[in-house]
Amino acid sequence: MGIWSRKSAEATLKDGAYKKTKLKRNLGAVDLTALGIGAIIGTGIFVLTGVAAARYAGPAVVLSFIVSGIASGLAALSYAELASMVPVAGSAYTYSYVALGEIIAWIIGWDLILEYAVSAGAVAIGWSGYFTDLLKAIGIVLPRWATSSPLMGGVINLPAGLITAIITSLLVFSTRESSHANKFIVAIKLLAVLLFIGIGAFHVKPSNWVPFAPNGWSGIMTGSAIVFFAYIGFDAVSTAAEEVRNPQRDLPTGIIASLGISTILYIIVAGLLTGMVSFKRLDTPAPVAFALLEVGVPWGAAAISVGALAGLTSVLLVTIFAQSRIFFAMSRDGLLPHVFSRVHAKFGTPYIITIVTGTVVALIGMVLPIGMVAELANIGTLTAFILVSIGIMILRKTQPNLRRPFKTPLVPFTPILTIVFCAYLIVSLPRVTWIRFVVWLATGFMVYFFYGRHRSIASREGCS
Repeated sequence: MGIWSRKSAEATLKDGAYKKTKLKRNLGAVDLTALGIGAIIGTGIFVLTGVAAARYAGPAVVLSFIVSGIASGLAALSYAELASMVPVAGSAYTYSYVALGEIIAWIIGWDLILEYAVSAGAVAIGWSGYFTDLLKAIGIVLPRWATSSPLMGGVINLPAGLITAIITSLLVFSTRESSHANKFIVAIKLLAVLLFIGIGAFHVKPSNWVPFAPNGWSGIMTGSAIVFFAYIGFDAVSTAAEEVRNPQRDLPTGIIASLGISTILYIIVAGLLTGMVSFKRLDTPAPVAFALLEVGVPWGAAAISVGALAGLTSVLLVTIFAQSRIFFAMSRDGLLPHVFSRVHAKFGTPYIITIVTGTVVALIGMVLPIGMVAELANIGTLTAFILVSIGIMILRKTQPNLRRPFKTPLVPFTPILTIVFCAYLIVSLPRVTWIRFVVWLATGFMVYFFYGRHRSIASREGCS
């Protein structure tokens, strides 16, 4: 079958049980929900809300979040079915290998590398910005050369590299301990979000919601394509499938619960934020803290900054975790060097690829500006969502007897609607994003045809 070789669900499940590459099952439904919230609530709510409102949607950014939330929710239903059927590391990459064949799986895996590595780099840069501002508030001013990329007038962004190194070390030593740390961090940032809601509710001026949609429907949809970055974390839950105690039950719960909670909070925060301050003034890296300063609550702004740091820390933790698990799955299939799927004998983690992932993210965060790295993540994720939805429909036809602990409702209508939503959002993205995406895909095809194709285990074993 060559490039169209498919792995059976049974063979994929056996991979997850193979002793030499077996990960420890330490996670439950609460861990997964916290993992999802940890990945979802961060950059979107603390950074992108203001950018999308000021540049594109105005107060109608609330509708932008609703549209993106619907698209993500529909995709989440497909993810939940596949995750419960094939609870193995790799997320959409693994699902595509089972449903669509090796070449499509490679494209998805390559897309997800773009999604996670690039978005993690963006988060590290954002973390550095909040950290630098917080130090400045207490009288400690770090030199510009040590906090900005060369393209932004500095030499190196050291705080971005430092936080990435800390998170990477935590992930190398223990999935369980990193999960506990994530739950603690998630609790802090949820308290910060609730604090903002509690304060903001008393400082809303309805006049700030006029005009509601200054750029019409096109502005809302462009805003939706931009804030979609805020939702991509939910599929990080499925990358942890091989480390879940009861994946058939807990994966669907974690995916759907984390997305639902996060969407509700996004909508409330977006509405309050644009009601507190004119949307025209929200084009700032820290719009939530800015709004609280503008309404005369500086202590609230300081508290939100701490919550934002916690939020960005948890996003960074989950994105590096998810990226390493996708690399791990691709390596185990032979598409990347086998050394990347080596599991530490004591810690039970894929330590080599976690270190490699952390190093790449740190380099991105230290030397590139946030504008360059942030805009690439969405298109890869949307493409992955489309292919997962296609995979659901194909598997319902080709393997109808597979056990499905969770079933996506209203197939084929739900996956078709997901495809339509995601395709529309892709079309709404800026042209430069398309150009960079094409270059990235071309590079990926070269890696596959010169390396992965000849070393693929599925192709050598003659999988269907």
